[in-house]
Amino acid sequence: MSFNNLQNDMKGKNSEEKKKWAAYSTVGLMFPTSIVVGFVIGYLLDKLFKTSPYLLIIFTLYGVAAGFVNLIKVTKQNGKGK
Repeated sequence: MSFNNLQNDMKGKNSEEKKKWAAYSTVGLMFPTSIVVGFVIGYLLDKLFKTSPYLLIIFTLYGVAAGFVNLIKVTKQNGKGK
């Protein structure tokens, strides 16, 4: 194996690792974002229907669930690459 082939192999592995890290970093942004979106939707619907705090709680929990679903999807997707 020549030095150039070895470098190309290392670049491929490095690229694969970068893709995994990028996917996991998006979870770090999507998790709190989904919670905030659920919170805001619940808050606005509570104001509209005057049902405070029930819809706020329900939609915040939906946001938390959506964050976990996204985490599981990304984990499974990156686990298949091995």
